Amino acid sequence: MELKKRLLATLAVVCVMAGLLYVGVSGITVGDEGFQELFDTKETIYFWYSDASLSDYINSAAVAFGEERDARVIPVLISDSAYLEAVNEASLHSEQIPDVFIISNDSLEKAYLAGLASRVTDTGNLCTTEHFPQTALSAVTYKDKLIAYPFYYETSAFLYNKTYLEAWTAEQLAAQEAGDGEEEDGEDLPEAEEGEEIVGEINLEITPEQIAAGIPSTMDEVLAFADNYDAPENVDVLRWDVSDIFYNYYYVGNYMIVGGESGDDETLIDIYNDETKQCLEVYQRLNQFFFIESDTVTYDSVVQDFIDGKLVFTVATTDVLKRLEAAKEEGAFEYEYGIALIPRPSAELRGRSLSVTNCVAVNGYSTHKDLANEFAAFLTGSYYERLYERTGKASANLAANPENENLAVFMQEYQNSQSLPKLIETSNFWIQLEILFSRVWEGGDVDSLLLELSEQIVSQIQ
Repeated sequence: MELKKRLLATLAVVCVMAGLLYVGVSGITVGDEGFQELFDTKETIYFWYSDASLSDYINSAAVAFGEERDARVIPVLISDSAYLEAVNEASLHSEQIPDVFIISNDSLEKAYLAGLASRVTDTGNLCTTEHFPQTALSAVTYKDKLIAYPFYYETSAFLYNKTYLEAWTAEQLAAQEAGDGEEEDGEDLPEAEEGEEIVGEINLEITPEQIAAGIPSTMDEVLAFADNYDAPENVDVLRWDVSDIFYNYYYVGNYMIVGGESGDDETLIDIYNDETKQCLEVYQRLNQFFFIESDTVTYDSVVQDFIDGKLVFTVATTDVLKRLEAAKEEGAFEYEYGIALIPRPSAELRGRSLSVTNCVAVNGYSTHKDLANEFAAFLTGSYYERLYERTGKASANLAANPENENLAVFMQEYQNSQSLPKLIETSNFWIQLEILFSRVWEGGDVDSLLLELSEQIVSQIQ
């Protein structure tokens, strides 16, 4: 805005030269209308983001908002690895301040203390549990202040091969029928219609409810399934990326407290407790049944194994849905699949997934905060319907994707999840926790490892 005012105040020839320079630097090709825009006095804000997969979506949102509000939103893709530092540098030294930008919730404390994230106005009363789950609202809250708008989230859920489960369910039902003495002679057997399985000499209609009943709800049930399931050749019952804390945190998430629900309270630290120890012991015992080499397994390799039909169950994040859809279109994935809640550590112990919420913050240095707030609210509260379809990102808005059953399960998991904490003092917590899980998986002493982690984090806070 200020740059354009100065352009208008200069001589016409200088304005033209400035326009040519702008075109050359930005790579934008403009005609007469493009040059006219240089003299346009519409209020303008700059929107920063760092994920290139959002580009088309953000550009279309900017156009839609600009037409509705008679303003201009200029998206700026920043690939700098030090993203927040780049936002800060531009805010202090650039004439094109990033008025509004996407940021991960765990960086909000740093952004707020640096003056980069300001308290949102939320004049439309968007940030309520009517529109977002409490998890999302807690993620964008710092010291009881809303300092961003929830945009999209990532969390993990239980991915299963529906084709395998359907066949296994049919076998179980067939065994029950055979046990009742109801046997056929096998002649002139009817062909199975859609939704039916013929197992042995019994024609069974397998319902979605029956398949759902076969999905384990606890890790004990997973182990029981593994004992009873006659797996096809080269098929494992369960494998997941045990090297990544994002897929392991579930085991301790309900009892390990770091910063409280909003992840911003340094007085709420409870890492070393009986429930957390019990959950880690459950996790450690799983290595006796599902031997997974933590130094070789990766999330990509696990997903590829699932696509190849080598797994019945795994733990995956929302991105897996687009990957499976693409594999189906290419003919590389020939199975049906489903998403369920991750089985509890045990009947007595609850789990809680880890989640990260990417949100839209209004820069405290912006001179267009009202317009920036309006665009942030527009992007997260109005322009969310095609977010997943166009980007693969799962909107944090409760009204998004009402017909997508798999995303609905991810949303359930997200609603029960624990967000990454914002505390700067615990920024290394996840690296240390990942090391702990690795050592526990390899048979390390749970009690001593957990106590060591607790003492280290508490010492950093004090």
